[in-house]
Amino acid sequence: MIKSYEKAGKIISETREEAIKLIEDGLPIIDLVNFVEYKIIEKGGFPAFPCNVSINEITAHYTSPPGDENIINAGDLVKLDLGAHVNGYIADSAVSVLVNGYQELGEKNYSEELGEKNLKMIEASKEGLANAISTIRAGVELEKIGSVVEQTIKDYGFLPVANLTGHSMDQWILHSGLSVPSISEKNGHKLEEGDVLAIEPFATDGIGYVTDMAHSHIFRFLRDKPLRVMHAQKVLNHIKKEYNILPFAQRWLLDVFDENRLTSSMRMLVKSRIVYPYHVLREKSGSWVSQAEHTVIVESDGCQIITE
Repeated sequence: MIKSYEKAGKIISETREEAIKLIEDGLPIIDLVNFVEYKIIEKGGFPAFPCNVSINEITAHYTSPPGDENIINAGDLVKLDLGAHVNGYIADSAVSVLVNGYQELGEKNYSEELGEKNLKMIEASKEGLANAISTIRAGVELEKIGSVVEQTIKDYGFLPVANLTGHSMDQWILHSGLSVPSISEKNGHKLEEGDVLAIEPFATDGIGYVTDMAHSHIFRFLRDKPLRVMHAQKVLNHIKKEYNILPFAQRWLLDVFDENRLTSSMRMLVKSRIVYPYHVLREKSGSWVSQAEHTVIVESDGCQIITE
């Protein structure tokens, strides 16, 4: 088990650093997403969820839909969130990148002051993550982690995103029960040796809450129900066989199914609550957001960071 976690972590660490080098003005999001997902497989793992590329006020859960034409622009604050699994054991990590070229955009579109603020916001989430990790060991209460993250981010002049949390993980389960807060809140649950946690603080200059957008490009199998439509049943069977209960992207199914019929069947699966849709999340006030994330395994006197 530990070796599988460590291998998944190494895959994610290497892929993350390779992907960062690609992020530049004019890069199609779909190219970045494909690079990350293919690299994970090339290195001996499988994507634990679709690669997320969430830009500016878009906070989480954006992955390219089929035919995505969106591109990354100079000055964008890009949050790259990627995960791999080996034998179902998951490593999850995220990094924020301010895209070069904003210095040449001019005052009308993007000031130097705004660029410096966004760089500071990235540092706030990174230090919030580092300080949170420094507190983790068996016996620590979750509320302590949240307090450390909140204070760190506020010290930078920003707010943590209150309604997004880190999470525990287990084999095949991305969110396995524990929520790791980024704010000070009463939570006396004590960490245990062997707990696997994704710690992921978000920082913003907005109000510190996210809200659902209409679109969903990431899904997860929830439960079986009888289906009368044969095509929808075939799609469901494929989902269960290929992805277990891990999140997947609709575009992953296009090698097997016709796009129009697939879209219809996915609507049916979501409406029947057989498949859960992850809505794209946006900062409620429209302000920009940064994110940093590592996966750790709790030890008696600290923790092992597997995605460093």
